[in-house]
Amino acid sequence: MRHPGAVSTTTSALASRTRIFAAVLARLTKPVTTPEEMIAAREARARLMNSLPGRLVFGKRAAGASVEDVVVDGQRFHIHRPTDASKAGASGRLPVVINLHGGGWCQGSPEQSEWLASHVAVRAGVMVISPTYRLAPEHQYPAAVEDADRAMAWVLENADRLGADLDRLVVMGDSAGGNLAAVLALKSRDGGHPIAAQVLIYPAVEMYERYASEDEHANAPVLTSEGMRRFGHLYLGEAYGTEDWEASPLRAYSLAGAPPALILSAECDPLRDHSRLYAEALRADGVSVEVHEYAAGIHGFISLPGAVPVAKDALREIVGFLTRSIATAS
Repeated sequence: MRHPGAVSTTTSALASRTRIFAAVLARLTKPVTTPEEMIAAREARARLMNSLPGRLVFGKRAAGASVEDVVVDGQRFHIHRPTDASKAGASGRLPVVINLHGGGWCQGSPEQSEWLASHVAVRAGVMVISPTYRLAPEHQYPAAVEDADRAMAWVLENADRLGADLDRLVVMGDSAGGNLAAVLALKSRDGGHPIAAQVLIYPAVEMYERYASEDEHANAPVLTSEGMRRFGHLYLGEAYGTEDWEASPLRAYSLAGAPPALILSAECDPLRDHSRLYAEALRADGVSVEVHEYAAGIHGFISLPGAVPVAKDALREIVGFLTRSIATAS
């Protein structure tokens, strides 16, 4: 069992708007104990995102970003591009970021990443492709991994039509999406198309071990210890107990050869130590890693710029990392 070590931390108290958001969320959130309640919670979450308060919390699409939806065999690809054609450079192609949304493998959609994806597209001059993937409990493990694979394959097969520069391909994801992005990075290392970098935002990288951060922040806003365990059971279903690294990338036999990583995490998050441990494991296997931990952050903060101000700090880190990684890969 690995133990988390120290990393550089951005220190400050939670912003007042974050505390207010957390208090309101606690009053509105109902316990979810059954698959049927999880599906109902998913629908309620989608309605909240489309409400006026939801749009204020989840943020607006960046000015200067176009958006396109492509549906292939039931899988939808939500694509953001910068409208400034000069971003593509002489080749006419854009670097591409495959972005996988969070939601405990049971909730969420590409739209919850609209603020992040569109701002990354404009500021880093990249194409951000956010695919859907089948959600539990209706579709349990390994459905989400299979759909992440399908998304990667579709991007590779359609690079010419998309105008994507596959020499500058990055995977990104938050929470459950961070889990899937880490898995994609390792699978590509093991025989797929090379990936230039990976951006993992408070990723869930271990399905069973209980680390100190889970006890310290068992009742944190957005994600609780109980919620972590519920999501894990609903996602894995009968496979619960598997030591498959495609469920828990921290259990991979080796992380050597994985692409350089940026890992962002929040102090007030039961998943905090997952980020610390994965960073340590990557470094131990010779992978370059940058880590930023935000004391003023809570789980899900990258999708909540209206409630958690450090989301904007994290955006700057992501854009800077992508800009450096793309320059190195070109």
